[in-house]
Amino acid sequence: MKVKPTPQLSIGTLAGVLALSSVFLPAAADEPIGDAIRDVPLFDAHMHYKEPAWEHYPVKSVIELMDHNGVAMALVSSTPDEGTIMLLEHAPNRIVPELRPYHGGFGSGNWTKMTGMDAYLEGRLEKYPHQGIGEFHIHRLDTSDEALFRKIIDMATQRDIHLHVHSGPEPVRWLYALDPDVKIIWAHAGLSTPAVDVHALMSEFPGILADTSLREWDIAGNGASLDPDWERILFDFQDRLMIGSDTWVNSQWDNYSQIMASNRAWLAQLPRDVAEKIAYRNAERLFGREISMDLIGTR
Repeated sequence: MKVKPTPQLSIGTLAGVLALSSVFLPAAADEPIGDAIRDVPLFDAHMHYKEPAWEHYPVKSVIELMDHNGVAMALVSSTPDEGTIMLLEHAPNRIVPELRPYHGGFGSGNWTKMTGMDAYLEGRLEKYPHQGIGEFHIHRLDTSDEALFRKIIDMATQRDIHLHVHSGPEPVRWLYALDPDVKIIWAHAGLSTPAVDVHALMSEFPGILADTSLREWDIAGNGASLDPDWERILFDFQDRLMIGSDTWVNSQWDNYSQIMASNRAWLAQLPRDVAEKIAYRNAERLFGREISMDLIGTR
């Protein structure tokens, strides 16, 4: 998977962007939140705690990183699922667990071909309090997987939880064709999907949510003002977006503070009500949690 370089935003750069948001945007009812974004709690809607991170970033250090960056809570899925459970057991007040299908020799490219995948998912869902299924990849739509996806949709529907789907627009449309009422969080807002197509899909399906992990640079535009197409997305779908880090490799953990700083930098250019929705209030509503800075330093 080709991934854009992680933003390397220093605290000084963040301060500069925050200052620009105050200087160049007009003061009005929709005045940008600016420097006050520092005091807003964040919900990281796309965190992984994969096995290669366990030694380098023990569970205690993950929560400390969250604390350092004002991340009050996170939606976590892991390869294997044991990583998520380790974090959940260490800090149950800070972790919303998701069930990722990947384990053993089955990963993003072949997980739908594992014999007994439906039984594996059902067993983990019965044993642990997962609040979603995913993040999982659909690299290439294979309609022969329909029977499995119908079972997964049924598992999610029975529990009233979301599927966290990493794909382009067409697999999302296919899932909605299988069940128009399926609940979906679109990972990375489509990742490489152009902003105009992101807007089109979110307009087409009023129930879909998206996390913006790995889209920080796309959203930030030239740094002084948001990308116009992304600004339209942020305002039109402000009730359906969440930020994220995507700690899919250890280098993302190494750069976690810079990633969160880059998210605060573009959130700072939004009005307070819009910024707070995307930063944490949408997640608060979605998962039925109370999210505040009071969680920092707790488990």
